[in-house]
Amino acid sequence: MSKAPGRRGRTRELLVQALYQMQVAGHDGDEILRQFHDRPEFSQVEAAFFDEAIREICASLAECEADIARYADRPLDQLDPVERGILLLGMFELRNRADIPFRVVINEAVNLSKRFGASDSHKFVNGLLDRAAPVLRAAEKGGA
Repeated sequence: MSKAPGRRGRTRELLVQALYQMQVAGHDGDEILRQFHDRPEFSQVEAAFFDEAIREICASLAECEADIARYADRPLDQLDPVERGILLLGMFELRNRADIPFRVVINEAVNLSKRFGASDSHKFVNGLLDRAAPVLRAAEKGGA
């Protein structure tokens, strides 16, 4: 039996939904923040982490997508929007949140993929983030 996600886990789940909505509906970060702050379940997430992730992903979207493209085995436009959202979140955490161990980032992304992605997306997400971690977290990965 899997345990219910904690506050950070619920935040990541909501972030995947927000990143999916940004891609599919074409909303910008400010609109996403407004919409998600108004949702009843927002009181159950880490607002500061959610806001930081949305703002930083929007501000560095080209860099995050370049990182994904560097390690992906297919073009970005062929990625499922759910996978792409999970990878954007994973890249944000690897690039900007050194306080979160890279193994946790990868594990959380894999769990999100198992929950929200296609049947084998967790394998793709795991492989891609595992290839990115030594570069984006060289000091931490070297000490692992």
